[in-house]
Amino acid sequence: MVPSQTLVCAAVLALAVLQALASDTFIAAVYEHAVILPRTIHKVSPADALALMNRNMDVLEGAVKEAAQQGARIIVTPEDGIYGWVFTRETIYPYLEDIPDPEVNWIPCTDPTRFGRTPVQERLSCMARNNSIYVVANIGDKKPCNSSDPNCPSDGRYQYNTDVVFDSEGKLVARYHKYNLFRQETQFNYPKEPEFITFETPFGKFGVFTCFDILFREPAVVLASELQVDTVLFPTAWMNVLPFLTAVEFHSAWAMGMGVNLLSANTHNTIMSMTGSGLFTPHGPALYYYNSKTEEGRLLVAELNARPRLSPNYPAAVNWSSYATSVKNYSRENETFPGAVRRDIFTFSELKHKAGNHTVCQKDLCCHLAYRMSNKSKDEVYVLGAFDGLHGSVIKYHWQICTLLKCKSTDLSTCGQPAETAETKFAMFSLSGTFGTNYVFPEVLYSGVQLAPGEFEVLSDGRLQSKNGTSKPLLTVTLFGRCYEKDLPHPLRSFLFLHNKKRKQL
Repeated sequence: MVPSQTLVCAAVLALAVLQALASDTFIAAVYEHAVILPRTIHKVSPADALALMNRNMDVLEGAVKEAAQQGARIIVTPEDGIYGWVFTRETIYPYLEDIPDPEVNWIPCTDPTRFGRTPVQERLSCMARNNSIYVVANIGDKKPCNSSDPNCPSDGRYQYNTDVVFDSEGKLVARYHKYNLFRQETQFNYPKEPEFITFETPFGKFGVFTCFDILFREPAVVLASELQVDTVLFPTAWMNVLPFLTAVEFHSAWAMGMGVNLLSANTHNTIMSMTGSGLFTPHGPALYYYNSKTEEGRLLVAELNARPRLSPNYPAAVNWSSYATSVKNYSRENETFPGAVRRDIFTFSELKHKAGNHTVCQKDLCCHLAYRMSNKSKDEVYVLGAFDGLHGSVIKYHWQICTLLKCKSTDLSTCGQPAETAETKFAMFSLSGTFGTNYVFPEVLYSGVQLAPGEFEVLSDGRLQSKNGTSKPLLTVTLFGRCYEKDLPHPLRSFLFLHNKKRKQL
């Protein structure tokens, strides 16, 4: 019989070991990859498909090795980073592999033929195992089906845009099928239900989703708010859209609004306006990259808090409408006018003076702004804008937006059109709105599409305000709200379900 004192000592030792393994911080990496694309839009042989994928994986493997040498415990690579994105359902098929459920406890690097021909998974697994680093990649999954499944496509298979995660031993620990496909992704199927994929590591709890997913409740908000992940892994092929949806701008804002780390790895293709990656935290970017002039990829490595919610300086909860609903509307000496941000019709009011207070309302949303410019260029016009409504031409989802933004020119009809440069700096700004949602993402974007880390703050009453003015000329200050409960049903998922159902009845 073991003495009780010995048991206590053993328990204390075990606890000490666990605490030592559970790091307070960790080093993470993301790689923005300039993808080598197929030379043809036609279907190729499996050998030719693998040859292209190996060319991309040669580049990714170099990034993995460099990240590991810098002490990174995990690296995220982009969506479509291994074969590109210009495909039909048929032409992408040679690039797909059958990806098993991670519960099978599989290390492809040491057992490559267990689930048939899986050279891509084998190589990714070996990258992770040989460099003792978690590797996150985006590939394609294929799953056979037959007439017993009423939703089985006519070619007898499901095809999924898929994220895979291999741990530092090379074991497959996560597989995620993208739920919110972008309109052009007709080569892939929608999963029947959203997947909420999480896994534990010695350096925090992780979740994973892909690109367009970040704009919707499922799975993005569920992972962050309900499943309480510490860090989100985010492969993306994000096309930048000013003024509110450039990659670094929105992804940093989302991490702040949701109070999590976001490891965002974008593809790099200037023709498609794809650039912008970063390691984002609840306090802003730890490190980010945006460059629309080069054709080269970029590795980013930074140290992050492993469990940000346990940090003593974790941001306090925000009541996004508290301040805005407690004050009377600021005087509106200027007339409002409509202006289009892409297809969304905003209500704008011009800021005609170097300082002032403004209120602009649209439907249930009133936006309040107090501001003072350090200098006002005669060639620049700024407006305060409000939008409360559905966004999107096919998939319609509800936005509430308050924004201070620079117009493209002095012609008011250009307000809302993309502007990348500015000359006007602000000595102070304070923006708030009567939001009907708790999901609001704070954005500040400077001239040249640059972020403003450490130069603004969000108060608990919902005000987004500068700390000591703007160090660079300002493009936009935005509170980007999402009213998920007001989104319309997804028409493409419904269409495909009904289409397959009718086809089975014929």
